[in-house]
Amino acid sequence: MRNLCILFAGGKDSVYALHWAVMKGFEIACLLTLKPAIGDTRASRGSGVELTALQARAMGLPILYVECGRRGEGEYEDLLRGLETALSRYGAEGVVASACLPDYQRMKISMACEELGLSMHAPLRKGSHEDYMRELVDSGFEFVLTSIDCYGIPPRFLGRIIKGEELEELILLSKKYDFNPAFGEGEAETLVLDAPLFKKSLAIRGDVIKVGEYSWKLAIREAWLVRKGKQCCILSRKTFWTSF
Repeated sequence: MRNLCILFAGGKDSVYALHWAVMKGFEIACLLTLKPAIGDTRASRGSGVELTALQARAMGLPILYVECGRRGEGEYEDLLRGLETALSRYGAEGVVASACLPDYQRMKISMACEELGLSMHAPLRKGSHEDYMRELVDSGFEFVLTSIDCYGIPPRFLGRIIKGEELEELILLSKKYDFNPAFGEGEAETLVLDAPLFKKSLAIRGDVIKVGEYSWKLAIREAWLVRKGKQCCILSRKTFWTSF
């Protein structure tokens, strides 16, 4: 089977893409994280890209970091550079992207793969967004919300591991306030602390910060690996306000 590079941001969708590839029998060449440049608004959304190295350690997989320019400035070239490194250093023959990517991002990845002679793969998500989220929880994915950017998701969900009860409450809220329960429109960002491929779990410590009227983030101050099954998230119980 082909050696694949996984486009990896540390959230539920990219970890699911990795899980999908392994379940399909593919070999994993490496993970590739595109790291927003300092000053890019994406860098402060709490998406957890700084923690992907810990996740890679938890799974025993190599990881590449590629620092990107600001949004719209050389994104394609940054992606191409990262995939070229995955090809030359780890012998990647294809790329796995999240099924939840917007069409414009999927097109850029497809173009880069075609230019480098790589195959492109994306998991086919069956059923509704609700079914997808339930599948993640039922399959043993443990993830927390690290940012909220929409009306209808209470900040108390930040840092809570989303299990059955929490998920069903989020689904009910999504119907009431009309947001995507899988956060496909950027309503929230997630960080995976444990999953079936993890040999250890991530533990994190952080603070809840209010960014805007309906925008909150979990500022992660510390992260480390623990044995599977231990408590994974500790909040300071303080809420800070910021103007950025």
